[in-house]
Amino acid sequence: MSQAEQTQALRPAPLVEVLRGGVVESRHRGHVVAVEPDGRAVARLGAPEMVTYLRSSAKPFQALPLVASGAAERFGFDDREVAIACGSHSGEPLHEETVAGMLRKIGLDATALKCGVHEPFNREVAIGMRERGEPFRVLQNNCSGKHAGLLAAALHLGAPTETYDQLDNPVQQYITRMVALFADVPAAQLAVGVDGCGVPVFGLPVAAMALMYARLVAPPAEFDADVRAACARIVRAVTTYPELVGGAGERLDTEMMRATRGAVVSKIGAEGVYTAGVRPSAAWPRGLGLALKIEDGENLRARPTVVIESLRQLGVLDETALAALAPYARFDVRNHRGDLVGEVRASFKLEKF
Repeated sequence: MSQAEQTQALRPAPLVEVLRGGVVESRHRGHVVAVEPDGRAVARLGAPEMVTYLRSSAKPFQALPLVASGAAERFGFDDREVAIACGSHSGEPLHEETVAGMLRKIGLDATALKCGVHEPFNREVAIGMRERGEPFRVLQNNCSGKHAGLLAAALHLGAPTETYDQLDNPVQQYITRMVALFADVPAAQLAVGVDGCGVPVFGLPVAAMALMYARLVAPPAEFDADVRAACARIVRAVTTYPELVGGAGERLDTEMMRATRGAVVSKIGAEGVYTAGVRPSAAWPRGLGLALKIEDGENLRARPTVVIESLRQLGVLDETALAALAPYARFDVRNHRGDLVGEVRASFKLEKF
């Protein structure tokens, strides 16, 4: 198949319309898929076989070595610390304090973190620091909890902490095996890049991402007992402490897990990636994984709109959850005077099987 034919075969579907005065001014396209833990697709749109990077949607699986190896137990990490190891936090004081506590427990400090520094996601925190002339701190990096967890796993496994971010480190090799196992993709077939925080990031089909989350909330019986137990703890941690996965205000993961009362494990990834695990329920007794990719990488107006509409169409969100998530389901388009002149809205129907 030629490159042109491959591009045609992987054509994304229109998902979101941006209207102004009744005219569709812009569209966001992408790929959506929902699968059960055995890999059976129950709904799809676009081309879920398209390969893209997991980005931060990988974090619960990057935390598996921490929990499954016994490192979390050895260092006395509680569920709050497990949750932040799976999160993309907002850099609020609670987040800094939690990661600092993890580092104290393993006998290291912030200088051991290799995730770099960026402006906190929490706008109020960032604005306050700029006004006070304070430099941003590594503990405010949204990935600092993940990196603290990787350091703990390295210490427990006897791996060098200086290279915990490198693909050949035993911690990263452990993660590679976990991603391959949950995605049902041979490790040799995983694309590997470098994520924004410096660690390896894996590329795989969108459908494989959905399978990973289906298996996270309902791990197959043939998985090792320590892996299944680690899944249960990770799911419990993130759904009990969703504020440590995201943060206060305008964080879709936090609000999704709160709105569904822990029925959904929610995790964003950069560049328009989103993944969720629907815990076994009356509607989905075997559990369900959802993954989507917005083709142009839009995170703020397209991704949440598609997430909520997809979960609504799948019967996951009840009226209470839909009401709580309404601010993310569609967006007003206003001019500079504040007049309402249009809207951003979902415009798709999933193909169900």
